[in-house]
Amino acid sequence: MGPEEAVGRLNTILAHAWMVRTFLKHADEVQADEGMLDVPRTLYDSIRAVEPAHQRGDLGEYLRRLKGKLPKLRRAADHFAAHFREFSPHTNFEMASASLLGIVKSMEEVFAAVNWDEVRALPRPATPEADPLDDIEIPEV
Repeated sequence: MGPEEAVGRLNTILAHAWMVRTFLKHADEVQADEGMLDVPRTLYDSIRAVEPAHQRGDLGEYLRRLKGKLPKLRRAADHFAAHFREFSPHTNFEMASASLLGIVKSMEEVFAAVNWDEVRALPRPATPEADPLDDIEIPEV
């Protein structure tokens, strides 16, 4: 799988992760447990970590950075699956757990299919020049 297709698939997977994160962030049942709060925090951190690379169109950096987050995502998904029933047996939590495990599995499948030689051959995007006006200090009036 080429880098462009991989990033496209991973962005869709991350959209699902964002929805699980939003559900957990607003779930009153887990608010008092630091271990469970680490799950939405890990999702947030992982998703936002690749955002700058995606905005720059740096496919290689996006893939490398997200792959580096995968072990932490796996630990968060496994922790949630092992402990969500301690907080709620509700179907919403069961489905969030299944979804999160599926998200991690889908990411692993994409990373296994990536042609890493193609990723290494990608040109690095040019860094935009800084605007000289950004350094001008404007006195308050």
